Amino acid sequence: MNRILPVLSACALMIFASCSSNESNESEASYNLELAPLGDIKGALPHLYTDLDNQVYLSWVDKVADSAIFQFAKLENNEWSSARQIASGKNWFVNWADYPMIATMHGKNFFSHHLAKSSEGTYSYDVTVKMSNEAGNSWKPKFVLHDDGMEAEHGFVSITPYEGNFLVVWLDGRNTVAPEGHENMEGHHGAMTLRAAVMDTLGVKQSEWELDNRVCDCCQTSVAITDNGPIVIYRNRSEEEIRDMHIVRLVNGEWTKPQPLYNDNWKIPGCPVNGPRVSAIGNNAAVAWFTAATEPRVNVVFSNNGGETFSEAIRLDQGKAIGRVDVVMIDERRAFVSWMEGENIESAIVSADGKIEQRFLIASSSTSRSSGFPQITSNGENIIVAWTDTESGTIKTGIISLTSR
Repeated sequence: MNRILPVLSACALMIFASCSSNESNESEASYNLELAPLGDIKGALPHLYTDLDNQVYLSWVDKVADSAIFQFAKLENNEWSSARQIASGKNWFVNWADYPMIATMHGKNFFSHHLAKSSEGTYSYDVTVKMSNEAGNSWKPKFVLHDDGMEAEHGFVSITPYEGNFLVVWLDGRNTVAPEGHENMEGHHGAMTLRAAVMDTLGVKQSEWELDNRVCDCCQTSVAITDNGPIVIYRNRSEEEIRDMHIVRLVNGEWTKPQPLYNDNWKIPGCPVNGPRVSAIGNNAAVAWFTAATEPRVNVVFSNNGGETFSEAIRLDQGKAIGRVDVVMIDERRAFVSWMEGENIESAIVSADGKIEQRFLIASSSTSRSSGFPQITSNGENIIVAWTDTESGTIKTGIISLTSR
């Protein structure tokens, strides 16, 4: 599926960077895109989530003295409700790319997670879960998602409702550390793995699987439910250090073998900390991701068969991409994609036939890690956005109207 690009002259490269490879595919805009502020919230590490009833929730982390405080609010009549606390702690692993999240079913059953240190080691931490069956007004005691008991890295969680339960996907480092009694073993240990589990609304694990036994160490995972079943998108890691997007699907109760989503052939000796995003409506899905195989770029692909096959990649950036992507399908053939282009949070509406229908500058931010990963979601009508403003120490939020022309 790779395309071989011809060698370009320096002049041609400058033109390419300023115009984008897809400018010729852009069509007349169909929306009056405007960003209306929804208010600022003190904190960082925002995460946006839309439930099955198109109710939108924002979660984030604030710091008071030496404690981290995990909170959430609900969007009601284009205003955020009062903040409600989920959890707090002093031993958390607070990471700019591996942020806490919540998911809900019908506004009653909540699943939340954050990372807590499991030892004095820099990168040994657990995925700690708290659940609520009372609309987030009270929370059950915390527990650890995984049961390996290893002092290792665990994180980069994705959560979604699935058949009345929660499907949870995470990166699991149990194989990267030596088992008890073998701490002085020479040589390399195993690789980071991708795991998934189904948990009921009380936190009881119904099933668990290892989906891939060798994946990139610190890129976000992403999950969506199609009519054919769940699909998981993540960054794989080959023995040759090729770190491209891969997909696994749950079909008739069995997970498929990992398959490349698209062969970028990005060879990189370390994790780029830049994961994919997937969104689905029915059996139509869109996946956006960042690669720097030949040059930094943001791509999106579409599927109309539940992730069995995907289209050719459509390039969205205009030559200065740093990644940090997100994607929301706005109907069965179009997606709203966001990413960072230098300090700018850019976005575009792109169709499955390869046309970039409209571009929109969401905001200016910062390339620093503390600016985190901008977030987008949809309430079924419009796009809600959130990002961290490092200068003010607040989370900026807004709503982008998708009013048709």
